[in-house]
Amino acid sequence: MSKVKCAIIGSGNIGTDLMIKILRLSQTLELAALVGVDPDSDGLARAARMGVAITADGVDGLRAMAAYPEIRIVFDATSAKAHARHDEVLRADGKQVIDLTPAAVGPYVVPPVNLDQHLAAGNLNMVTCGGQATIPIVHAVNRVAKVHWGEIVASIASKSAGPGTRANIDEFTETTARAIETVGGAARGKAVIILNPAEPPLIMRDTVYCLCDDADTDAIRASVEEMVETVRGYVPGYRLKQAVQFERIGNNDPLHIAELDRAFTGLKVTVFLEVEGAAHYLPAYAGNLDIMTSAALKTAERLADRRDWGGKAN
Repeated sequence: MSKVKCAIIGSGNIGTDLMIKILRLSQTLELAALVGVDPDSDGLARAARMGVAITADGVDGLRAMAAYPEIRIVFDATSAKAHARHDEVLRADGKQVIDLTPAAVGPYVVPPVNLDQHLAAGNLNMVTCGGQATIPIVHAVNRVAKVHWGEIVASIASKSAGPGTRANIDEFTETTARAIETVGGAARGKAVIILNPAEPPLIMRDTVYCLCDDADTDAIRASVEEMVETVRGYVPGYRLKQAVQFERIGNNDPLHIAELDRAFTGLKVTVFLEVEGAAHYLPAYAGNLDIMTSAALKTAERLADRRDWGGKAN
């Protein structure tokens, strides 16, 4: 099977890490170009040294490249604001778009939860790093007991958050909260991100709180542990930090959740996660890069396997 040609727009932390993953790991994708807007960026310099075609003229520069007609998949690792134009141009040209910004133009995709449902979509949104880490857990709880409230806190090293990430903080929280509901299955969702300035930098950590119907705690624990192993299949540094915790909330001491507009009784499930990066670009503390780019790579490879690209792959 011939490899499917792809390109990356965005030569920052996320785009550069994704580039290295494709070059080192993918058996189905061929990276044809890395695109940026800063000719002095480290990502473009690395790409040139690794033999990848580059342009610092953005999406217009990509469209002018000789390989552009053969490129099937384009990853966008820029910003939510920039993605709107990129998506319009790329899809008009018949490209499959995988969006690593929080723009949420296309459907939210978290590979172990709903990837196969959206293989026909022209734009697939990878939510956020926090969403990729935590939504599988919300889904794992919800498939055993209905989740009425899902809240996540994602803590990442400040050094792993580039300009694009910092510019998208508001979109991060809004997009992740919506995806907790639409993909994870929670009736209501909330997301918080913390940029931790600690030195030495700390590995990405995520906390997931679910308020759900009372249910068999062993069944919930097994569902969560199974999901962790599934995610580890494409993000090896993804793991439980400690055992899943449970607390029953009774009628005598209900939790008052303003967003639910009612007092809650049932089961509180707390899951602590840690995501260690593969250090393909930034050091291992940057698990937020690793889970985002790994999810995008998993998605693209699934598309490459399932799509008929005019005889180039099937």
